[in-house]
Formats: sequence, structure tokens, C-alpha cells
Amino acid sequence: MVNLVAAQKPLLHGLMKMAGIRPYTVEIEPGTVMSFWVPSETITKPNKKDEKPKLKAKPKKPAVVLVHGFAAEGLVTWQFQVGALTKKYAVYVPDLLFFGGSTTDKTERSPRFQAECLVTGLRKVGVEKCVVVGFSYGGMVAFKMAEMYPEMVQALVISGSILAMTDSISISSLQELGFSSSSELLLPTSVKGLKALLSVAAHRKLWFPDRLHKDFLEVMFTNRKERGELLEGLVVSNRDITIPNYPQRIHLLWGENDQIFKLEHAQNMKEQLGDGTTFEGIKKAGHLVHLERPCVYNRCLKHFIASFFASINEPKK
Repeated sequence: MVNLVAAQKPLLHGLMKMAGIRPYTVEIEPGTVMSFWVPSETITKPNKKDEKPKLKAKPKKPAVVLVHGFAAEGLVTWQFQVGALTKKYAVYVPDLLFFGGSTTDKTERSPRFQAECLVTGLRKVGVEKCVVVGFSYGGMVAFKMAEMYPEMVQALVISGSILAMTDSISISSLQELGFSSSSELLLPTSVKGLKALLSVAAHRKLWFPDRLHKDFLEVMFTNRKERGELLEGLVVSNRDITIPNYPQRIHLLWGENDQIFKLEHAQNMKEQLGDGTTFEGIKKAGHLVHLERPCVYNRCLKHFIASFFASINEPKK
């Protein structure tokens, strides 16, 4: 029987190509590869079916990098944002390690390692500076990128995420949601488990036939062992947390009904991060704010990015 989620992938890929991005695989180091979707004008178009594209140019437009969360790969996560951004920006959509076609034979599983590999990959595709947009797990990776590579990351937009998953936040959040572990929440093994994840991730009640849930589980929740290890590598002790002094502008763009990382987490984070951080809430949206209210989300996202680039391009008085 045809997997409906797999069957729609060629359609999604075709739409993304029409929007101006195409797939490209980068070897980070021997044993580690990352899949990207990059601006079409930066790579060659293969003449033969088995021929691989090659880099031919650096991006001419300002670069924006979209970093996905834990439940889906890059294109599925950001499918409603790509087309809204490609006219003015060079858009890059990576798959983090153990998502999509990205893999490693290394044993490291921390957000720091994801950030290191992602920055290496971005440099290899010609990105020198960029604005990074991070959702959920991708937000934690984005924060690490900004902390470790301030010369590359110019600004951050964070949705439904926190600086780091401390053991106290992990325990309290899971208890409130009624889950015994992060794996039970984020790595469902059944249709019932996936429905439970969607019920806490979305503000509006979503209905899909069980067949579609089953197909989504089959396609999107691969590399279960490694992803379980990523979750284990995510949690850090409260004693080990220090708030970095980020030089970048940071914009927290939140679904006001987020049940996974509630509004109070965003507001507390804004206070911790200081004056360079702004907050914007979107009504009638949960954790999946960019999918539930894409038009509003895109308008807010484009406004922040445009105002940021305008501010750095203003002539100094």
C-alpha cells in the first residue's frame, strides 16, 4: 500500500524548487553528511540523472537559515515559510543529524555538536553571515550557534524553544503534559502516541485519519535509537547553566497557547537575555505556531528580518 506521506514528498519538493531552493548534500567530515536545501542560483543543475550538483556561487542576497524541530525534517517544518522568504533572501533549510538524509558515525549527540556541524556545512555552501530561525529543538541548536559563532550568526528568531533543557524544566514540563519521558512525548511509537503529541503541540484540534498518522510515523520517525540519544544529550543539570551574553538581536516569536514551552518561559527568557531581545506573541496558536497560523507568522518574521537588515545597513552618523 502506498505511504501517503511519502507520496506527497515529490509534490513538496517540486513546490520548493519553484520557490527557488534545491537539495544539496554536504560532507561535514568523513563519516558525517548533512542534507540542505539551498538557493537554486548557488548550485549547478545536473544534466544527467545520477549527476550531483556542484557549488557555483555564494549567495548574493542576505542569508536566512531555517532550523527545524524534533518531530519532522526541515522542509516539512518550514514548508509555509520558504516561499514567503525567497524573494528577498537566500534561504537555507538544513536537516539536522539523524533527520532527513543527515547522518554521522560519531557518538556525540549534543546541541553543541549539531551547531558545529551545521555551521561547518553552511560555510561549505558559501554562507558567511546569516539570520537563524530556530523552532523547538532547532531553537536550542540556534542558540548554540549564536553563542559559539557570533561572527556568523547576525540575529536570531526563536519559536517554541528555550536556551537549554535543564533537568528541572524537563521534569516539570513533562509532568504538566502527562508524559513520563521526553521520548514518550517526542518519539511516539503508535497512532495513539502521535495523536497525543499533536494534541499538545497544536492549539486547534487537528483531525487526520489513522492511516495518515501511521504513514507519518513510518516516514518521519526514523533513526529512533539515535534520536533517543539526542533527547538524552539535550538535558543538562541546572548547576551547569549560565546565560551567555549574546551580542545578536534576538526575537522570540511565540504561539500564545504553546503548551510545551509556555508563554511564561518566553517571558522569563526575555528578561534573562536583556535589552537586545524582543518578544511577540501570536494569538490562537500553539507550539506549532508557524504551521497553525503561517500568514501571521510569516508577516511577523519578515518584519523582524527586514527591520534587522535595514538597521545594520543604515549609514552611521
